Amino acid sequence: MKQFLTVVAFTLLTIGFFSAYSNYGIPQIEPAPPPKEEKLDLGAMTIDQFIALGERIFNGKGTCTLCHNELGRAPMLGTLADVVPERLKDPLYKGAAEDLESYLIESLVEPSAFVVVGFGKKGTNDSESPMPNVAGGSIGLSEAEVAAVTAYLQDSSGAEVTVEIPTHVAEADEEEEAEEREALGDPAALMAKFTCDACHMINGQGGEVGPKLSKIGAEHDRDYLRRALLDPNADIAKGFEADMMPDDLGEQMYVTELEVLLDFLVALK
Repeated sequence: MKQFLTVVAFTLLTIGFFSAYSNYGIPQIEPAPPPKEEKLDLGAMTIDQFIALGERIFNGKGTCTLCHNELGRAPMLGTLADVVPERLKDPLYKGAAEDLESYLIESLVEPSAFVVVGFGKKGTNDSESPMPNVAGGSIGLSEAEVAAVTAYLQDSSGAEVTVEIPTHVAEADEEEEAEEREALGDPAALMAKFTCDACHMINGQGGEVGPKLSKIGAEHDRDYLRRALLDPNADIAKGFEADMMPDDLGEQMYVTELEVLLDFLVALK
């Protein structure tokens, strides 16, 4: 009996120790501050500031550098001022642009109007672009943001910046404070919000820039997938390069959103 009580006491002490350690010894994950959309005071911007805004969007929210980089997954954009005049004359051009500015805007919102040879979606004979409309769907740039990216692309290609800052948008923005967004609980909405489907294919739908995810849950465990989302350069999938996936998802997602996405990915088998 004494030995039994000793075992019970030891067991309770052990459980108590690990319970206390899990609550106080292990750093607790706190949800990130609610992401806020950048408030644009366009009426006070100079054209240089507007171009700088376009550069930030190009490298950030627009996710442009996921494909337009040295890896060759999409055309480089530094020579646009030189090549666009020829593209507008190309028999394969299906758009309505007449100059560099209108071509750039068109290419952002109707990317299939002209597809550079060799960069079309597989199986379309370069008639369809894999690039999404950046003004809708998963990226959702505003009119002002599209204009800012256009200004940046003009400037970075050595052309004169002809884009005018759309100050009429500023008046509406001044009346609306940036609001905290609500956490998403639907994996499809999360995939769209964070543009996962622009690069990853699931069951035949999505991009082909990153690894296919259709059976990712059978190939990797939850810890691996968590690390892949929060520290994408920690493990590079065979056949792919480092620095292709944004490394700030941990700052953009709520903790609950991360777990919802992990539940979804683990179930893909």
